[in-house]
Amino acid sequence: MFANRHLAPLARLVLPVFGALISLHCGSSTPTGPGTSATVSAITFGTTTVAAGSALQGTVTLAGAAPASGVTVSLTSSNPAVATVQTPVTVPAGASSAAISVTGLTVGTATITASLNGTSRQSPPLTVGPAIAVASITLNVPTVVGGDTINGTVTLTAAVPQSGAVVSLSGTDPVIVASTVTVLAGATSAPFALLTRVVSSTIVATVTASLGGVSKTATLSVTRPTVATASFGVTGPTETETCTLANSGTTLNCTFNGSTSTAPGTIVAWDWSYTVGSTLTQTTSGPMLTMPAVSCAWLPPPPLPAGASALTLVVKLIVHDDLGNASEAAVHSGARLIPRGACGY
Repeated sequence: MFANRHLAPLARLVLPVFGALISLHCGSSTPTGPGTSATVSAITFGTTTVAAGSALQGTVTLAGAAPASGVTVSLTSSNPAVATVQTPVTVPAGASSAAISVTGLTVGTATITASLNGTSRQSPPLTVGPAIAVASITLNVPTVVGGDTINGTVTLTAAVPQSGAVVSLSGTDPVIVASTVTVLAGATSAPFALLTRVVSSTIVATVTASLGGVSKTATLSVTRPTVATASFGVTGPTETETCTLANSGTTLNCTFNGSTSTAPGTIVAWDWSYTVGSTLTQTTSGPMLTMPAVSCAWLPPPPLPAGASALTLVVKLIVHDDLGNASEAAVHSGARLIPRGACGY
């Protein structure tokens, strides 16, 4: 009885204190690690201008690293008719930022807002300008002899955004041009090349560049040659500028192609000469000489020079047309002949 009378008041004092200690202990077990209450600290862009129809890349940044599950940031545009933004965007675990993309729709201004866990940040005002379009297309010469190559330049109305701009190209006969040319990010122009075919009389061709609903044109006069000009290439069985010996050293396994030669009239004869040790000649009525005839006596005595894997092959071509014109000799001294065990090599 004595003990009970003294313990009862003590129990009434100890129990509340013990309960408070338990409550305090449990409260301290709430997670407080980095990223458990992630907040947005900034939303930034490399530039504050974008053309209508183009995309602008930016970054949303958190105040700390995202937790293990990552976080999802909501994005809104103050003027969706002017610019739209992808939403939401996920910042992966351990990261503190993520890339975002804004697309300009029409001329005006808009602000992008990023929101997370009750926090939000706004970007500077973004200005959407007119759509980038072709301003002009120019050629480096107004007239060209058919068969030659010239250069052109396409210029845009403004600098291209980060994604670059692809301009459509086209040309009327006898012009041959790639279907597109890319203007790189930050640039306002890009060069391109045009090929032309041989013509029998002057033809005025049109070259067109198109982007952003706008097309610009340039004209080019393609004329017939005024002098005969020989031009050719050497193509081997597996690579250009290389011939091998075939048929026990009686033929060259390669082709001489003079189809790019031009003349005021119709070319009727192609005079070939080819030299390694000595010189052989052959005339063809067409532009190609395939598997030229040779002999072992045509080669210098074996073996190959020290350290060499091939012999130097020099090829020349003169063309004649039906108007009596003859070209100067075109000389190709960069080809090589690989004997591959024939004629004592």
